[in-house]
Amino acid sequence: MAGADPHLTDLAVGLPSLAIDGRIATITLRRPQVANRLELEDLAALDGHLATVNARQEVLVLKLQAEGRHFCSGFNIGRVRGADAAAAGARFEALADAIENARPVTVAVLQGGVYGGATDLALACDFRLGTPASEWRVPAARLGLHYYRGGLARYVSRLGLQTARRVMLAAETFDAPAMLAAGMLDRVVPTAELADEVASFCANLAGLAPLALLGMKGSLNRLAAGPLDAAAEAGIAAAIARAAASEDLQEGAAAWAAKRAPVFRGC
Repeated sequence: MAGADPHLTDLAVGLPSLAIDGRIATITLRRPQVANRLELEDLAALDGHLATVNARQEVLVLKLQAEGRHFCSGFNIGRVRGADAAAAGARFEALADAIENARPVTVAVLQGGVYGGATDLALACDFRLGTPASEWRVPAARLGLHYYRGGLARYVSRLGLQTARRVMLAAETFDAPAMLAAGMLDRVVPTAELADEVASFCANLAGLAPLALLGMKGSLNRLAAGPLDAAAEAGIAAAIARAAASEDLQEGAAAWAAKRAPVFRGC
């Protein structure tokens, strides 16, 4: 297009994509030439994809992956200054919260480097699978940046205070074995086997009873957030009651007794 800003055109070309195949949705980050660094335009696209996935009741699993050698190098802080930087930080925090609160079970595929704010996006997911090439680092203290509150809280609740100190205060770099030991990764598999392992892992999740699967995901997140108020307690009780009264529970029991695979319908 004549007169188009080539920078903005490049940004549009690399926006995250969304694909839905039955019960499994996949969001793919698509800027491998810059280690999948996120731009403001990407945050908006990711918000839209999450809204789409949350509205699709058949989707039980959301996979977050990236093209190229690295998962993501965080947000492009070089594009914003001053008040705009604060606003962008708030948008990024909201995105991480939205991933944590996504209706489906979420799986992050960390084939390489995970840096800066991208580590919070990964922590917001329910599961994280990586390879021997996986690496984790937050250089906030080296840049003079105070990490946002929601991300700090997620670090402490998911990994514990001392690991959060090592990441944030000491700015340590974690390799794959250290990530596995710290809980940043749930599995480490050879790079050549990652795609098959992720596919198998997601297929297993997608085959579980929807009411129990998604209900327990929400309940675990509520419990991890700290002391529960009356509404949170009621939400957990309601999820338990829905599963207890479901046809899926009867199907699960019948399949177990008959030694066959269950066929769950989410009701």
